[in-house]
Amino acid sequence: MRILFAEDEATSARQLLPTLKKAGLSVDLARSGRNAIEMLRNYDYGIAVVDLSLPDMDGYNVINSLRLLNVSTPIIILSSLDQPEAKIRAFSIGADDYLTKPINPAELVARIRAILRRSSGFAHPVTQVGDLKMDLNSHTVTVNDQPVHLTGKEFSILELLILRKGVAQTKETFLNHLYGGRDEPDIKIIDVFICKLRKKLQAAGADNLISTVWGRGYILHDPKTRKLSIPTGPIIPMPSAFSQEHLLPAGD
Repeated sequence: MRILFAEDEATSARQLLPTLKKAGLSVDLARSGRNAIEMLRNYDYGIAVVDLSLPDMDGYNVINSLRLLNVSTPIIILSSLDQPEAKIRAFSIGADDYLTKPINPAELVARIRAILRRSSGFAHPVTQVGDLKMDLNSHTVTVNDQPVHLTGKEFSILELLILRKGVAQTKETFLNHLYGGRDEPDIKIIDVFICKLRKKLQAAGADNLISTVWGRGYILHDPKTRKLSIPTGPIIPMPSAFSQEHLLPAGD
C-alpha cells in the first residue's frame, strides 16, 4: 500500500520511515502542506500521515483544503499538542486519527493498518475471496491454506484488487498505486504483472478471480457473489498466451 507522509523534520522522517517500509508500506514524502495537497489530488494513496506543523500551513488547513476538494483519503495527524481541544478540532474537520509526539513507530503502523481496513470495509486483517486468503499484516497470500509466493508488486496489485473488489481498476490506477507517479514504467507493465499474478493464482487452484474489462482495466470477483455489476464492455477471463515477461523491470 502506498502512503503519503507530510513531514518537514528530517529527524522524524528518519525515525519513522524505516519502520513504515519494513511493514510493506511504500512511502512518498511531502515537505510542505501545498506539496501534500497537490500529491493527494493527483495520485492514489491509501492514507496520508500529516504533521500538524508544516512550514507553509498547519495540518488543519491541509485537511480543510483536501475535504473541500472532495479528497477523501484517510488522514492521520501527528502533533506535539496533547490538548483535547487540538484533537477535537482535528477530528471535527475530517481527520481519521491523531497521534501525539513522540511517535512510537509500531503504533503508527498499527493505526495505519486499522484505518486502511476500516476505510476498505474490512474489520479484520485477514481477507478471504473464494479459496484465497490475504493477510494484510503479515503480507502473505494462501489458496486452500497453501502459500502463494508473490513479489512485492504482485502483492500490491492483488491488495488493490481485493480492497476494491467488484470495481474495475484502470491501468493508470495500478501505476499510481505501485509508483505514486514517480519513475513510472510503460503502462503495459501492468498487463505483465497481472499475467504473472493470474498464473500463480491459477497454479495454486484459484481460477478466474481476475477478469479483464476491455478498455477499462481489471476487476476481481468473489466467486460466491458473482452477481456484482460489471462495467460495459466484453470480459476476458484469461489473458492471451502471449508472454510479456521481457517487459518486467529488473529486480521485481
